Formats: sequence, structure tokens, C-alpha cells
Amino acid sequence: MKIGLIQTRTPASHEAALAHVLPLVRDAAAQGATLIATPEAVNILQKDKAALLPQLTLLADDPVVNGLREAARALGVTILVGSALVRREDGKAANRSALIDPGGEVVATYDKLHMFDVDLPTGESARESETYEPGDRAVLAEAAGATLGMTICYDLRFPALYRALAMAGAEVMSIPAAFTRPTGEAHWEVLMRARAIETGSFVIAPAQGGFHEDGRGTWGRSIAVGPWGEVLAKLDHDEPGVLLADLDLAAVSRARQAIPALANARPFKEP
Repeated sequence: MKIGLIQTRTPASHEAALAHVLPLVRDAAAQGATLIATPEAVNILQKDKAALLPQLTLLADDPVVNGLREAARALGVTILVGSALVRREDGKAANRSALIDPGGEVVATYDKLHMFDVDLPTGESARESETYEPGDRAVLAEAAGATLGMTICYDLRFPALYRALAMAGAEVMSIPAAFTRPTGEAHWEVLMRARAIETGSFVIAPAQGGFHEDGRGTWGRSIAVGPWGEVLAKLDHDEPGVLLADLDLAAVSRARQAIPALANARPFKEP
């Protein structure tokens, strides 16, 4: 299967965000991608909570998600909305991944499990838990002929989640992200390769990149990794663009047979 990873520099309004991402999605489809994945927060990036929260809508009403639903239907492709920042039915906010089938229907959603609450040595800080309600379940979905394990950004640092998804049958792990620049430079590629090697899975990671109008900086460097840990394709910059990669799903069973770590794991008493 051919995948297209979309690297964006998402603006601070829905209208601008949709105008930004749609041409990239169309480009990926024109180049033959049947599964097209966008980064985290592809519908809006605004770190000022007072400015952000009034703009959030239910997933069903989000203009970027609905624009991507129309694109999936028109192009006949599967689109993974890496995540959209949306309002939940209870009024709280969620960081939610959504899988759209070629008919334009949302067939699976996943709310980010792990909240990025940190104070970095650079002076940059983040408190996702002050804005978003975390999810409480792992999600598998069928996407363009592959079994997809849906995760988002900071989830990357919690390998137990990926093991659970692999044990449940995931062949491809999606890790859409808006990684900070300091942590991206230090950890981005090595963690992506580690998650692929540990689970014998493909990892696809479309990313936000560059300096955004809300003042934040994101790392970019979208990447696709094979189940042996090999880098299949990557962007070496933080500019908006499209990354294509071919996934041979048979490589998953070959990797897991060669290194049967999933099958060989044993329970143990914690110290």
C-alpha cells in the first residue's frame, strides 16, 4: 500500500487550516497514496487557551474535519485526521484522531491518552491536562487494507501502549505529532524506530513543522519506519510538504517471526 504523510504548519483558525492542508492532501492522492495521514492538531493551532476554546466545535461540526471528509469522498482515499482539537459532548476539550473512509464517513476515533505536562530547560512549558480531557482506551481500526493502531504524539513515550496494540493485531502504528523542537531534535527519530522494532510494526508519523503564527515551534521531519526499524522515507526539514512511502504488510509477520519478542514476553513480579 502507498501512504502519504502530510507535513503542515497549521494556522490559528479553522478556515486557514483547511486552506493549508487540502492542497497537500490532493497532492498525495494524485501521487497514488491510498492512505493519507495528517499531523496532530491539523484543524487549528492556538496556544492561547482563551483564544482557542471558543473556536472548538464537536467533531461532527468541525470545518476542517468535514472538509477532509469531502476530500476523502471526492478522491476515493482513506484519510487519517492525525488529530483535531475538538469539544466533547460534555463540553470538555479533546485531542482526537479520526479515521475517514473513502466514502467520507468517520469510522474510528481515538482520544489522546497521555497528556504532555512539562517544563523544558529552554523555558518552554506545556500543560495539556489543563485544556484537554485524556482518553481512556486504545483503538484499532481497519485502514486501506491494514490494521491501524491509533496514537498521538506524546503517546510515543509509553511503549506499553504500542505493545498492547501489536498484541491486538496492529500492523501499522500512527503517531501524528506536533513535537517541540528541542525534544524533536533529541528524540524524534530514535523513538519512532524503537517503537517499530519493539513491536515489529510499521510506524507512520506525519508532523507539524516550523514556527507557527501562535508563536510555537515544531520539529517537522515526518517519517515512515519499517518493522525492522529501517527508515523507509523521511523529510529532512520542517517545511509543509508530502512524504510518500510504500508499505509491504508481509514485512510485519517476517519481522515478528525473526524476533518473536511479542510471543516470548513473560509475566514477572514487579520490584
